[in-house]
Formats: sequence, structure tokens, C-alpha cells
Amino acid sequence: MRNPRNERVSSDIDGNTAERTCILSGGKAARGEFIRLAISPDGLVLPDVHARAPGRGAWIGVSRADLEIAMSKNKLKGVLARAYKGAPLTIPDDLADRIEAALVRALTDRLGLELKSGRLLMGSDRIAQNAREGRVEWLAHAADAREDGSRKLDQAWRVGSEAEGSGLKGVTLPLDRDTLSVALGRDNVVHLALNDRGAAERVDTLLQRLLHFQGQIPAGDNAGRASGATGLDDGNGAASAVSVTTN
Repeated sequence: MRNPRNERVSSDIDGNTAERTCILSGGKAARGEFIRLAISPDGLVLPDVHARAPGRGAWIGVSRADLEIAMSKNKLKGVLARAYKGAPLTIPDDLADRIEAALVRALTDRLGLELKSGRLLMGSDRIAQNAREGRVEWLAHAADAREDGSRKLDQAWRVGSEAEGSGLKGVTLPLDRDTLSVALGRDNVVHLALNDRGAAERVDTLLQRLLHFQGQIPAGDNAGRASGATGLDDGNGAASAVSVTTN
């Protein structure tokens, strides 16, 4: 990634809790809730969902629908052009597709890592047993999971969590069983659970960001409340890896 000429505004060396401002909406939230856009050496604007690409970047916290509207009205191009003071930039027509694919890849990659570490549980019987024993921190169902199967696991989780009557239930993922099965290298993955609180927080952060971009949930509670953040960064302390995108 190259570094277009511009004044220093902020850095990527601070953690995911560092506040950023969406360049399109002006809403503010923790860095981990927003999506970073970075620039390739030839000026192509690309998603950097892990915020690791070196060079300057811009942050967005809007839904896919709002991003597409901003692109159709050349608002995104105008904002970036002003921020980078005339640096040649190209915004791909399929930027929204690239962002969503990258967010899905980030989520499934994280699920894969938790599976390898032994913190991800699969299979209705195994999940139900762990849930009833109070050893489930997070529960999820594929988009095409059968309602009765999800309902039984939700109930087992409430029993093990001593939360009967609370309405506690697993989240429905924006991924079907085929997508989950391919991503995790297992057959017929329908239900997932995590037995570790830290793992649950890591996965849920990525899931919430994907759902927000898809327009299924509103922005985080912090958006638009605090002040003093910027939607741009210079990436002086960023790692060398670039973001993962899929076709």
C-alpha cells in the first residue's frame, strides 16, 4: 500500500478500542466496529477489514445500502479526493461486494481458528450436553437451520445458564449450512457453540460488524456519542500484512 501525501491525522498503533469517525456519516465508534479502506500501490481503494495494511486509510461505519448510495452519488469519491488532496484513486464498482466478502472471510477464518483450538463445538448432541452443563458461552445457528433443532439447543443453553424464561437464544448467522461446512471443512455444519468467553467475544465482534454492514442491526451504541476521533489514519505503526479479500 502506498502513502498518499496528506497531513498526519492519527495512527493505527492504538488498539481496537481506539475511536474512529466514519468519513461518510460522521458517526463515531470503537475502531473494531468500523471498516478500514486502504489504497493499493496503483491507487485502488480496497477493504482492509483487519486494519493491518500499511499506509493511510479511511474508516466507514455505514451499511452496505448506505455505502452504495454514497458511491452512486460520488460522495465517497469526493470525500476521499479531499482527504488525499488529489492523489489518483480508483473506487471499484464492486467495492461493497468486496467488503462483504472480506467480512465473511474474517468471520469464517476466526471460526476456523477457534475450531483448531478446541473452543468451537459442533453437532447438536455435543452442543446440547455442553449447554446443559453450563459450558457454552455463545450459540449460533445456520441461516437454514430447522426451527425445532435451534429451539431445543436454545432451551438447553437457557437451562445450563440458569436463564430459563429469559428469552436467551442463539444467534442466526447470515451463512447457510453449506457455507459453514465448506469454511470449516466439516459435513453438514448447522449449529455452532463456543465454550470460551474470550473466543465468544472475538467471534461476536466480527459477526456484529458483518450484520451491521448487511443492514441487519443498527450501528453500535457508541456511534455518534463521543468526540475527538478522525476517520483517517496514516498507518505508521501498521503491520506488514494486507487485508484478506475473496472473489
